[in-house]
Amino acid sequence: MNAAVVHAFDAPPRYTSFADPVAAEGEMIVHVTAAALHPIVKSLANGTHYGSTGELPFIPGVDGVGKLEDGTRVYFGISRSPFGSFAERALASPRMCIPLPDGIEDTIAAGVANPAMSSWVALTARAKFVAGESVLILGATGVAGQLAVQVAKRLGARRVIATGRNPQALARLKEMGADAVISLDQEHDALVSAFRSEFAGAGVDIILDYLWGQPAEYALEAILQKGLEHAASRIRFIQIGSSAGRTISLPAATLRSSGLELLGSGFGSASLEQIRQSIGELFQAAAKQPFRFDTETASLQNVEALWNSAEQGRRLVFRP
Repeated sequence: MNAAVVHAFDAPPRYTSFADPVAAEGEMIVHVTAAALHPIVKSLANGTHYGSTGELPFIPGVDGVGKLEDGTRVYFGISRSPFGSFAERALASPRMCIPLPDGIEDTIAAGVANPAMSSWVALTARAKFVAGESVLILGATGVAGQLAVQVAKRLGARRVIATGRNPQALARLKEMGADAVISLDQEHDALVSAFRSEFAGAGVDIILDYLWGQPAEYALEAILQKGLEHAASRIRFIQIGSSAGRTISLPAATLRSSGLELLGSGFGSASLEQIRQSIGELFQAAAKQPFRFDTETASLQNVEALWNSAEQGRRLVFRP
């Protein structure tokens, strides 16, 4: 079959032939119609993601949309290595094979599931979000962050604060439901002050962090409270992505002086059943009321040329 194949961790995958997958017991063959280029796909392909096996060659792609042998249209994931979704055919586990509602097109389903699931799982499974709570999103101008604003509002957030560097994208986020925006393109003192105003004013219950690095450090610094006579409010900080840095410096006093709770959300910290449930709920919500979400569709034959293209607010979806 034809597929995108990773032969080296320091080079884009090439469109070439690869052995057909053979379903083992408990697996199904999916005839792929669409698969999206998510950040996790790139980090697995370059060997930097914690889920990388380090084995070569392999087909990239963590999820996709296609048809089973009986014609059922499904969203699928969790293919057994070395098979991924960037191919004409892929393997699917029944644990992550979800029939699609009729109201969602293949390319939209393939593109939206992973980025929207990141906030849906983080809020419902990890933060145990309750309608009426407030949410601050670090890195809201990317595809996943834009969806996080909409997901938080869809789930009943009282207030959503969106942060990012792109002023045009921040302005659009207000149209998507953000109640306030904070530019990350500020000096240290001004940015910490902006965060602290939100914490001390209307209050923040949950932080969804797609950035880590310096923006996370500044947000955590703003949580730090001085003095021995204060009531610390509970703040759940949910770490999702690390596009601004892989590490941070965290003073111990920040944890001791506040109601801060640090949690991660991703494959491993959230169970497969929680992820499956969240994706199912997400598709049902999207079928009733579509999310504002842009895709760019391309033939899988162009994977090598398009692999390193900038996302620019839309998710690239390949068709085999």
